[in-house]
Amino acid sequence: MTLDTVKHAAETPEAEQPWAELGLKQDEYARIREILDRRPTGAELAMYSVMWSEHCSYKSSKVHLKQFGEKVPENDAMLVGIGENAGVVDVGQGYAVTFKVESHNHPSYIEPYQGAATGIGGIVRDILAMGARPVAVVDPLRFGAADHPDTKRVLPGVVAGIGGYGNCLGLPNIGGEVVFDACYQGNPLVNAGCIGVMKHEDIHLAKASGAGNKVILYGARTGGDGIGGVSVLASETFDDTKPTKRPAVQVGDPFQEKLLIECTLEVFKEQLVAGIQDLGGAGLSCATSELASAGSGGMRVELDTVPLRDSSLSPEEILMSESQERMCAIVEPDKVGRFLEICEKWDVIATVIGEVTDGTRLEIFWHGEQIVDVPPRSVAHEGPTYHRPYARPDWQDALQADDAGKLARPATPEELRAQILQVVASPNQASKAWITDQYDRFVQGNTVLAQPEDSGMIRIDAETNLGVALATDGNGRYAKLDPYAGAQLALAEAYRNVAATGAKPLAVSDCLNFGSPEDPAVMWQFAEATRGLADACQTLGTPVTGGNVSLYNQTGEVAIHPTPVVAVLGVIDDVNRRTPVAFAEEGQLIYLLGDTAEELGGSAWSQVVHDHLGGLPPKVDLERERLLAEILISASRDGMADAAHDLSDGGLIQALVESCLRGGKGARLVVPEGVDPFVFLFSESAGRAVVSVPRSEELRFTDMCGARGLPATRIGVVDGDAIDVQGQFSIALSELRTAHEATIPGLIA
Repeated sequence: MTLDTVKHAAETPEAEQPWAELGLKQDEYARIREILDRRPTGAELAMYSVMWSEHCSYKSSKVHLKQFGEKVPENDAMLVGIGENAGVVDVGQGYAVTFKVESHNHPSYIEPYQGAATGIGGIVRDILAMGARPVAVVDPLRFGAADHPDTKRVLPGVVAGIGGYGNCLGLPNIGGEVVFDACYQGNPLVNAGCIGVMKHEDIHLAKASGAGNKVILYGARTGGDGIGGVSVLASETFDDTKPTKRPAVQVGDPFQEKLLIECTLEVFKEQLVAGIQDLGGAGLSCATSELASAGSGGMRVELDTVPLRDSSLSPEEILMSESQERMCAIVEPDKVGRFLEICEKWDVIATVIGEVTDGTRLEIFWHGEQIVDVPPRSVAHEGPTYHRPYARPDWQDALQADDAGKLARPATPEELRAQILQVVASPNQASKAWITDQYDRFVQGNTVLAQPEDSGMIRIDAETNLGVALATDGNGRYAKLDPYAGAQLALAEAYRNVAATGAKPLAVSDCLNFGSPEDPAVMWQFAEATRGLADACQTLGTPVTGGNVSLYNQTGEVAIHPTPVVAVLGVIDDVNRRTPVAFAEEGQLIYLLGDTAEELGGSAWSQVVHDHLGGLPPKVDLERERLLAEILISASRDGMADAAHDLSDGGLIQALVESCLRGGKGARLVVPEGVDPFVFLFSESAGRAVVSVPRSEELRFTDMCGARGLPATRIGVVDGDAIDVQGQFSIALSELRTAHEATIPGLIA
């Protein structure tokens, strides 16, 4: 085979190249020729195609994402922000925590098990590359209609992939969500998050500096799986007429990843690494170009030294392969021997594939011939920037005018009771135990809270009981009605969930899932959601440390609901002070915190009872969210509340059902005078929580709420074996449990 070399490319400017087949636009190909002052070689074209893809370059989104840095100042806790593999925050006592959420949506639809498994593997390596030991994972998931046949194909595979990979790594799965909606039918959202812990001095960055330092590729051999992978696959809409846009999904090996984790942590401990990058999207193209771009010089790589599983791979395929369980380290020459010894000890293949140079170019050779000669920044950080046109869709006003308040409401207490059971048993509100029971939530013994708690919580210091909490939230129905408010509501809910467990919210990561950016209506949704999230983070003082954008989530012309998923990380000084969801002690007083208004737009009730989406989502009051969080944290720290649960999807009644079933205790409730029982139970007003307060703490608790100006209404008492709403209805916990727990197994199992 005759290889395209740099010299040959310069001598044959008119040679035709498959730039369109690789996902590049004509003007992008022209720009590459302008940068290089010649046509690219085949290997260079491969690198630019994956690195300039939507998934890797953020070419349609970065003009909007810059708001996160401009509007939200880094707080005192921020140690590493946007631009690295993951953000890092200071949580006290010399500890730092790194966390991030990413997407693996399209691969998980094509091959659910491996798509989801390698999503977990990839996010874990991002965390590892920062110098941290991964300690927990989370998984926000969205599927099509629960009763659709394809959901029965996709969901079990995704869940098995997440559980199989995470369980084998010994990482507890402590949180996430499962949401069903017909809009995700052809585009499930498989978002994966990970938390890692380290000391401040252990932080590592992705850069290649120091001429003469060696470039070491270690981990699994490079294979033909995932050629182009998410870098190309996630940058196009699904279209059955374009099979070239459906490349092989990566194949994961969690046992190899476990060895890679322990090996990497040992080389970190011995201070053998000057720079490091994991190999995820875009594979070697990404690792080499990003390391060189962030460093102080150039890089020379001998591509034929890369260990292969398939000797027939071309250099272009090697550069584009997204084979899993691989890392790339920059190591000083006198430390290479020890680095390789540690890799051998852990049975991890390690190969010196190049070195850092004092030049300014990324140069790659194949059996002695130069096949790549590029400025690394042009590949890694200077891709296209699109100012996509965007416009409020012409249907938005009509959607918002279709107010859910006009829908028929229950006319009698019997109808109200029946609709409560209907909502509680609906796929989105029903117990997800069938799913979460497939995950090991308590491996390693440091899990303090896990699903179905408001947020997951991990102990990170056994002596002091210092811990961190993480919650992920997002409501695509709210965001469809109003993308600006929908993004803020996602942040507010995650913020509230963290505070409800007693942890102080510190920082944010996000996974922004939208349709095609080439649709002005979708770009308007994206622009509004990012603006809303940035404004809300500014108000709450929670900086965005990093995250992910997933576009082209649509089939043909039909896009998913705009789905910004927001992860909030919090810190708690003593995990023994955490507040669970469960009502556990009879006689405790139930208080509703916050104000309830008639807000039903996008609500669970409107979806389940009327199959309706219209109106406006609940109003957002970020200062109220901050105040509520302060009250919840203080109540947890000072022993004033034994249980707390935020109010969100399904309203007050959903929260009460979950707290009662979780603790096995009933509740007797009184609807406040002058309040419509239906609105009281089903409204989804934000900025609210329900708590159980020991009688001995009632005065102290109400004085605290009164002094700080937070409405606190006593609505009942923990008691009995039913939820009894005075003058309305009574539902036995046994009946509620059957309704709540039977749905998912009945649909999926």
